[in-house]
Amino acid sequence: MSHQPRKRFGQNFLRDQHVIYAIVAAIGPREDEHLVEIGPGQGALTSALLAECGRLDVVELDRDLVVRLKERYAGSDKLRIHSGDALKFDFAALSKGEKLRVVGNLPYNISTPLLFHLFGQAQSISDMHFMLQKEVVDRLCASPGDSDYGRLSIMAQYHCAMECLMDVPPDSFYPPPKVMSAVVRLIPHARPPVEADPVALGRVVTAAFAQRRKTLRNALSALFSADELRDLGVDPTARAETLALEDYARLAGRYGSRE
Repeated sequence: MSHQPRKRFGQNFLRDQHVIYAIVAAIGPREDEHLVEIGPGQGALTSALLAECGRLDVVELDRDLVVRLKERYAGSDKLRIHSGDALKFDFAALSKGEKLRVVGNLPYNISTPLLFHLFGQAQSISDMHFMLQKEVVDRLCASPGDSDYGRLSIMAQYHCAMECLMDVPPDSFYPPPKVMSAVVRLIPHARPPVEADPVALGRVVTAAFAQRRKTLRNALSALFSADELRDLGVDPTARAETLALEDYARLAGRYGSRE
């Protein structure tokens, strides 16, 4: 499947067989499970998954690759190929009462909005395994006080438990990206770890990190007075990266009660 990688689609094709088999081993697919792959590309991971799972749906944006994938897997009764944009795709519609296992080597230029799109459908997903830019994985897994800790960390950890599984060097891909990559496992919470409306939580966290060098007194001045922050157990002179998810949940509860 000779194909010229396209920059506009963020295409970096995984080609290292050791990494491919390590990813499949980490996923541990079974014959009775339904998997969904985002961005199958030339099918490097697809073939390895098909050998282990019961059913596989793939979502590919590049129409040329869709044609080639259909030719390559014409005889497979376990694979369905969807031509479309994963950012707009209804993953929940693929679930027929069972939980989906979602995997993919995600285009780095859309990874964050795609994660948020999937968080909105997490009720239909049992777990997710993604290849991402290592910087994004570091942000997903960061803790309060870490330099990587921010909006993505908090909102992702509200929706999922996560674990970085392995780092992947640039020469594992064609063409090689200019950055390190990493594989992360995300498991949607059966119940969020804190009580908070996700919309209110998102608004508070976005405001807090809009200018992360500011103190919370200034960053959240449009939402809370300094006295309100103190009443909620938050130091007005602290900065956004020092607060835990539980702190933001309290702020979101107060903010949501006024809406």
